[in-house]
Amino acid sequence: MTGQAIAPPPLTAGDALFLDFDGTLAGLQDDPDTVFLAPGMDLVLEAVGDRLDGALAILSGRDAGDLARRVPGGLWRVGNHGLIPLAPDQQAPDTRASAPDAVRGAIEKISAMFHGTRVETKGPVLALHYRQVPDAADDLAIALAEAGLSGAGYRIQHGKFVFEAKPQDANKGHALARMMHEAPFAGRRPVMIGDDTTDEDAFRAANRLDGLTVKVGAGDTVARHRLENVDAVHAYLKELADT
Repeated sequence: MTGQAIAPPPLTAGDALFLDFDGTLAGLQDDPDTVFLAPGMDLVLEAVGDRLDGALAILSGRDAGDLARRVPGGLWRVGNHGLIPLAPDQQAPDTRASAPDAVRGAIEKISAMFHGTRVETKGPVLALHYRQVPDAADDLAIALAEAGLSGAGYRIQHGKFVFEAKPQDANKGHALARMMHEAPFAGRRPVMIGDDTTDEDAFRAANRLDGLTVKVGAGDTVARHRLENVDAVHAYLKELADT
């Protein structure tokens, strides 16, 4: 979808809601460690979760433990691009699978070639951030394509000022589809709200299930509706929370 935004219809108590975190629930920052919910949004999310009988999940590329520190523990939290789901009140595991040495070595070598980039480890997912050197995007993309990571079962996904090396099964769409077969999500209309390319897989999955998909901000998307920014997402959620 491109062009003029199409505002989404109101959420209903029969929906199953999936929300990205960065750029959707919280504004993007140069340092991702400084990103938290706006004051009072934790209460809004809890109220929406209650209205949906628990069918609300924060679906993020962040590591599950990192995500759990930033959103209410009584919600479903799904980190690492769907690889690590945490049920309400469940603690993040102490250990994670890790990326193969060959993949880590390749990503760290590329990062060393571009001053101002940094590598973030999220279990088996490796994120190469380049927000400090935005002009390096094209050269980074070429270097990563030439690294041959597909042979190790990895793919590269480009997001906002980040390239992520992910196992093939690290996919928000797979996670959404899987959760829609389980309580408390089963039998409801899936609603996915996100802002980045990593959310497009989840949009496609929700569209296949005749769900509601909402892109936050500008840019091409397969989502069928759009909200302008994080503030608009907050207002949209508060409509259901205040019902």
